[in-house]
Amino acid sequence: MARLLYSLLFYLAMPLVWLRLLWRARRQPEYLQHLGERHGFYRQRPARPLIWLHAVSVGETRAAEPLIDALLHAYPAHGLLLTQMTPTGRASAQALLARFPERLTQVYLPYDLPAACARFLEHFQPQLGLLMETELWPNLIDAARRRRLPLLLINARLSVRSQRGYARLASLMQPALASLSALAAQTAGDAERLQQLGAHQPVVCGNLKFDVVPAADMLQLGASWRLALGQRPVWLLASSREGEEALVLEAFAALRIPDLLLLVVPRHPQRFAELAGLVAGRRLAFCRRSSGVLPSAETQVWLGDSMGEMAAYYALANVALIGGTLLPFGGQNLIEAAACGCPVLLGPHTFNFAQASEDAITCGAAQRVADAAEAAAVVGELLREPRRLLAMRDAATHFSQAHRGATARTLALIASIMAPRKAC
Repeated sequence: MARLLYSLLFYLAMPLVWLRLLWRARRQPEYLQHLGERHGFYRQRPARPLIWLHAVSVGETRAAEPLIDALLHAYPAHGLLLTQMTPTGRASAQALLARFPERLTQVYLPYDLPAACARFLEHFQPQLGLLMETELWPNLIDAARRRRLPLLLINARLSVRSQRGYARLASLMQPALASLSALAAQTAGDAERLQQLGAHQPVVCGNLKFDVVPAADMLQLGASWRLALGQRPVWLLASSREGEEALVLEAFAALRIPDLLLLVVPRHPQRFAELAGLVAGRRLAFCRRSSGVLPSAETQVWLGDSMGEMAAYYALANVALIGGTLLPFGGQNLIEAAACGCPVLLGPHTFNFAQASEDAITCGAAQRVADAAEAAAVVGELLREPRRLLAMRDAATHFSQAHRGATARTLALIASIMAPRKAC
């Protein structure tokens, strides 16, 4: 009954969904591409049997890269169907598609409508489904159950706040979680919260993001920037969200370290132009990465308006403030910064990466700050204490390496599900 009501509401909301697509397309026209896929209509049908992996956007896609490599190696007869929901997520997989053109198929996952989900599964007929992190779609999961398709939730996370929200929808979420063939949680806390909502015997496999190794060419690019800038210190605001840039720009202006360069990399590419206007409005000398010109001695702010170069930005920076943590967005991925050996500052809002954040702080790889003003003050302190900054850099590298292994554990869990199907 709960799922029926959910489906009816979803159908009624579809005009608003389409309006939202049109609104987003004003800044990112790619939202109006592949529209049929969003309702379960597809053209290509790979000849190979498929393992299906859903990674909603950029972060999940990047986290899944080591697992995709491992799956294609472990199951050479299979192809991999990669689904996403955003154009940026789709674009972030281009390097993977170039590496595995014959074995990797990429489409949008349809909206969670019964008929669309049925068309999707009937068209591709995957042998196994993998959902990343918190992608719990009741109609999709029920359609998989009806077809006896093993479905796993991997790299699963659930914050305390999200648990409270899902608990209000227990009649909808409990059957969905109970229908999963297996669940691989990032932490023991995630496993416990998911079990309280109805998941059966979740397994703690760790966070796949720790297994993502920064691309060597990106680290080399960051090193070349560092060589060009010499000893000039760089404060990076990484993957910033709406409203955070203004706070940091104000704190940066009050810091008054003459040669400090503020590097701002917004989370969403559709905000690049908006950020350029914000910086210009404050009469700060700035340049854009997309111009191809490196900051001069007069440049105060460098706008990182590029895609796929975050590792290079981290390799350049002396210290990074992780976006989404100053305001209550829950925080972006701090693990990539640590993997690049970049010291990290975190605001008060880190519920998306709660355990990783606390672990990073405990081992000295990160430091908590209350707001942008305190972040600026800590940046000033760290730049005056190079030994302390070096210690944080070493701790960040150790932190990222100590937590690897989630890919192997997740692959073993997948193998335990796939083995009985091979036997049949």
